[in-house]
Amino acid sequence: MSDYGSGDDLLDDVDPDELLSTGSKRVNVNPAHDSVQHPSKRVKKTLTYEQYDDISRSILKRDFGYDDFRYEQAAAIRAILRGDNALAVFPTGAGKSLCYQIPGIAFEELDAAGLTERQSKTSAIGSGITIVVSPLIALMKDQVDALQRRGIPAACLDSTKTYDEQKSINASIREGRLRILYCAPERLNNEGFVESMKFVPGGIRLVAVDEAHCISEWGHSFRPDYLKVARFVSEIKAERVICLTATATPRVAEDVRRAFDIRESNVFRTSPYRPNLQLHAEAVKTSDDKFPRLLKFLKDHSGPTLVYVTAQKQAEGLARDLSKLGHVAACFHAGLSTEQKTKTQDAFMAGSVRIVVATIAFGMGIDKADIRNILHYDISNTVEEYSQQVGRAGRDGKPSFCTLYICRDDFWMRENFVRGDLPSRQSLQNLLEDIFLHEPTAKLPDGGDVIKLNQLALGKKHDVRASPLSIILATIELRFGLIRAITPEYSTYQFETGPGYDTQVKHDKSPEAKAIVSHNKKGRKWHTIDVNAVANDTMQPRADIIRKLNEFNDKGLIRVKTSGVLSRYKILKTLPSTPKQVGAITDKLHAEMEDRETDAMKRFQTLCDLLTDTQCFARELTRYFGTELPNGKPNCGHCTYCLTGKPVVLPPKPKPPVDLIAIRDILSCCDVRDDPRFLARIAFGIKSPRITALKLDKTEVFGAMQNHEFESLLKEFTKACESEGSAITLFHLTTSATPANINLLPRTPPPSVSLQQSCSDPSGPRSFAFREITYLRYEVSAAVASPQPNTTQLVFELVNESTDISTGCACQNVMSGGDWVDDSHTWYACVDRTITVGGTKYPVKTSALIDWDRWRLTVNQTWVCDER
Repeated sequence: MSDYGSGDDLLDDVDPDELLSTGSKRVNVNPAHDSVQHPSKRVKKTLTYEQYDDISRSILKRDFGYDDFRYEQAAAIRAILRGDNALAVFPTGAGKSLCYQIPGIAFEELDAAGLTERQSKTSAIGSGITIVVSPLIALMKDQVDALQRRGIPAACLDSTKTYDEQKSINASIREGRLRILYCAPERLNNEGFVESMKFVPGGIRLVAVDEAHCISEWGHSFRPDYLKVARFVSEIKAERVICLTATATPRVAEDVRRAFDIRESNVFRTSPYRPNLQLHAEAVKTSDDKFPRLLKFLKDHSGPTLVYVTAQKQAEGLARDLSKLGHVAACFHAGLSTEQKTKTQDAFMAGSVRIVVATIAFGMGIDKADIRNILHYDISNTVEEYSQQVGRAGRDGKPSFCTLYICRDDFWMRENFVRGDLPSRQSLQNLLEDIFLHEPTAKLPDGGDVIKLNQLALGKKHDVRASPLSIILATIELRFGLIRAITPEYSTYQFETGPGYDTQVKHDKSPEAKAIVSHNKKGRKWHTIDVNAVANDTMQPRADIIRKLNEFNDKGLIRVKTSGVLSRYKILKTLPSTPKQVGAITDKLHAEMEDRETDAMKRFQTLCDLLTDTQCFARELTRYFGTELPNGKPNCGHCTYCLTGKPVVLPPKPKPPVDLIAIRDILSCCDVRDDPRFLARIAFGIKSPRITALKLDKTEVFGAMQNHEFESLLKEFTKACESEGSAITLFHLTTSATPANINLLPRTPPPSVSLQQSCSDPSGPRSFAFREITYLRYEVSAAVASPQPNTTQLVFELVNESTDISTGCACQNVMSGGDWVDDSHTWYACVDRTITVGGTKYPVKTSALIDWDRWRLTVNQTWVCDER
């Protein structure tokens, strides 16, 4: 979830000390002077473990109402209070938030008791703050509300905050009243925010990194902005860090440890095994068989239920179908409005809605202890995702049921998600050239050049999805050190006028207000204003114009909406400028992205293996995360395998031969020949920016071959693209004992093929470049008596549709005839009328050499090996 729209534009061109003294006179600050640097407090390591535990336990009882800690909570908190970095890998519902909330409260009490020491020579106001970095805005809001109800000073910088609310938060930081501040990882791109955190009175006592598995490129939900958290921690000189996740494999945990310099002894891991959860899986033959099973499950299992599906429309449709049958059900997905999502979540928490049909967007931070059932209508993407979702059931310790339907129909969707994220190498090269050749559009106060990128437009232009594009940009920034992301900005602001627009806005005499009134373009409903253009025309600071727009919005005089996010990057080094330089970076990036695609496919297969192998589900789940069942238990005793002693068996996976007719139809529908992966995506039904822009997802050929292997499609279209424009076209032909239509596709001749051109035209030899589609319609005649033993009559019609690329002239040649052939495996070659071919061997049932000059079919009866 992006933090764009958080009001970060308000911080453009604002000095950090102004951020901490909003509304007051600017204070002169010398960042190089020791007396104004944050004090970097350290805990005096003179307390015993028991004393640390007593301090944290007293806060637990007083502020949260619990008598004691669970799992490894106490150990993780103790490490933080002692000044160490730590990693907590706790299952969903194990209370990870207490591991940073209690230290955030305890620092002030430790200071007051004289149990801390300062490295700076002068004291600072307050006891500093704890910063919590989390991608889950709804979760941050819920935790802040809960802390404030307990009297704990906490705030969240998110997209819903007004300018006045942000000023209030900054004031509470400046005055030492705030203890815990939540923000999204994207906010770390805001240079004003980063600078302001360097001068927080009392310093940054702790940075808590929620969902820390997002840091690892090998985690199941890698987020590139998380790669910048470690840099942020270093730049603001945070005293300590705690990373928290429910789903870190040993490999991911190692990545997190390296990023934040966490000792192995400070990794606190709790087994994901929950003895009250009964894990089941059922093989389902087709998707249509799921709904009857779901109805039976709901009849047999009472209580609050979460049903997880893949797509938003699927969530809406399934919830609607259940409601029609009398079930109290609602849907939840990321596409709903905030009001709709809040309404559904509140109704589920209150018990007025029993069933929520949801995508993965639902469940993060839901503190409902009595969820009795988790049903995966579709298979999860990874073991981590599955573990996280089933962990939302039965937090009250009572028996709960988790059932997953595993169906081969779902596998296509999972592969679709993975295959869509890898661009072709050429697309990546073109994208990088576009970025690196971008002219700087602005300068920073320090003289640095800035480039502005419209990521949406870049993705459409170069056929790269938003998620891999963000990873590409983050890699250029962090690994190659060429650029650095700074505060993004909106290119367009729109506002709808309210009742006070004419009486107050138009009469506001400030230069910013005058600029807004005079430079907006009025539409039927919305007024549009290009803030950058207005700033250039009026010489008013862009930040002042934005601040005024937000001021009018907060007063209800106008209603503002923004669009066209522009990512801004400061250029740190000379950017690559030659194809060779860009190509070197392209090769490295593409190889890494290929590895991630392979890894993602393997992680999905690992989940399938876990659910269909001869093993206890719970035992293998715990082993996946590097732990074992408690007390040496060999198995859980109540999963599907333990109860039946039999594995879940899927129907065999069909492997159809490549549908050559479908491939011909796709090549006919789309003239793209520079990107085989693009054509394979069309065949497999994978949407991409380019496919959507060309509206190819609306054609009949889109997804026509989704039952094929993606890799085999990629090979076929690669061959087709490589043969484009060649004067020679080679084909496969396979005869059959039954009538059939055969589509013959271009095959690229090997480099060893010897081509000789000849021409009967009096004007002499010529070269031809044709785009050809050639196919053969034939049938085997069995009614006519065979004149020779072991022969059959091949009745054929050969159609050649060709376009002269140089002139655009199209023609169609149709040849009919027949001959008696035997069943020998020989080779077949087709050439245009000026070329003869020899030396290339293709295995087919019959062989025919088409002589276009004489319009005659010659049948060969020669055995040939396949040398492809």
